[in-house]
Amino acid sequence: MTAPTDADRALKTKHRAMWALGDYPAVAAEVIPELGTVLAKASGAAPGLRVLDVGAGSGNAAIPAALAGADVVASDLTPELFDAGRQVAEQRGAKLSWEQADAEALPYATGEFDVVMSCVGVMFAPHHQAAADELVRVCRPGGTIALANWTPQGFIGQMFAVMKPYAAPPPPGAQPPPLWGSEEHVAALFGDRVTDVTTERRAVRVDRFATAEEFRDFFKACYGPTIAVYRNIADQPDKVAALDEELAELGRRNDLGWGAMDWEYLLYTAHRAG
Repeated sequence: MTAPTDADRALKTKHRAMWALGDYPAVAAEVIPELGTVLAKASGAAPGLRVLDVGAGSGNAAIPAALAGADVVASDLTPELFDAGRQVAEQRGAKLSWEQADAEALPYATGEFDVVMSCVGVMFAPHHQAAADELVRVCRPGGTIALANWTPQGFIGQMFAVMKPYAAPPPPGAQPPPLWGSEEHVAALFGDRVTDVTTERRAVRVDRFATAEEFRDFFKACYGPTIAVYRNIADQPDKVAALDEELAELGRRNDLGWGAMDWEYLLYTAHRAG
């Protein structure tokens, strides 16, 4: 690991602030509640195993892993999300630790965890190779790396493509989050440092929204990246109206016909080599 530059620190401060906007815990709890449970099961979280959830948010995957009996650390760059997670954990009787941590510079020892997982979390770290290197580093040899990431072709990948023309330019070196949903991209990130790789494209059924407009308005209010894009064009009403329509059209295109959508993600598991 190298010391962070002023530019790195500024970028991480910006990312932390973005994810603190709106109400991401509502997105996790109301829109994709089962995604974390799927990942926790795929990770093999069980009694006697030490588990790190990277980009844990409000604990969508960390809490199910703790309920499975594992010793879990939920880490995230944005600790503002932890309060909602602690409340859910208490309600469900889950015991786990909540720790602020940068996915690109994790404050943990090499090989400290039996399982390292991330549920649509690490994909948003801007420098993919640095984040992948950290996932491998803190996982013990033979341990499990388990990821659930939105695909470029799936609904969230399409949503980011819609928002891109309206967003501020990405910082130098930052890569698009949905690339983590590409089998080839993840394979290149991990290389020969992992074995027993399994990948499966799945879809999470989303039936939270009765209309495409309801989806759009919920994400405008609750989802940090969408809020940030709208703030970028707030003084350009023509662009706001255009993005409003494009996001609604995205919802309409993906509606299965009864107010439900399937959002594709890549479920990835592997063992650290060595």
